[in-house]
Amino acid sequence: MEKKAIIIGASTGIGRELAKVLSSEGYIVGLAARREELLRELQQELPNPSVVQAMDVADTEQARERLNALLAEMGDVELIVLNAGIGIRNPDWEQQYRLLMINAVGFAALAELAMSYFTQRGGGRLAGISSVMALKGVGRFEAYSASKAFISTYMQGLRQKSRKLKLNITVTDVKPGFVATPMTEHNENMFWVAPADKAARQIYRAIQKRRSHVYITRRWRLVGWIMKAIPDWLFTRLPV
Repeated sequence: MEKKAIIIGASTGIGRELAKVLSSEGYIVGLAARREELLRELQQELPNPSVVQAMDVADTEQARERLNALLAEMGDVELIVLNAGIGIRNPDWEQQYRLLMINAVGFAALAELAMSYFTQRGGGRLAGISSVMALKGVGRFEAYSASKAFISTYMQGLRQKSRKLKLNITVTDVKPGFVATPMTEHNENMFWVAPADKAARQIYRAIQKRRSHVYITRRWRLVGWIMKAIPDWLFTRLPV
């Protein structure tokens, strides 16, 4: 039986590398992102068949229509990965608005559709890329932190819903630390920076094990514990 997966946000970074991992593991992969030319380039690198669909997650109506079209074209998809997202340091309001439309509203629009699809299918796997920064509101990245916290909380709700209603849908919250991608290439003071291909392999293993959440790479679990333990009065004084 053919294995099929869709990655939203497959043109660069983690999504691109995860597409390579899934294809090498025998998946037919649906590739979705705003820049179709990058998806076509990726398509030529994959060892197994793939399907390309241009999609702007900021336009939620269009994104839902395009995901529905991709699901109909591929048929019987067992895994959907929601990876589309942007991060901007010190954004103005217009930039914050676009960030929140993509990272939060766009995520919810596609996650809800994915859950409906898997419910009708009788099960499936949904993975969403949040961030270690979801654990605290980080200055200069407050909108990004808030959007990633939204993703984590939304997925927690979906996970509880799946269990309560016995939907047989696994929901995996992926919390990366620093990963070498185009979005992080200008960030300062990064540490424990993981290559995107290493991050992708760990994400794949977590999905296959039906994990509810995972830190990427695994050492960031320690950072997560520390961030959760730091009281607000101390965190607001840290030089971040």
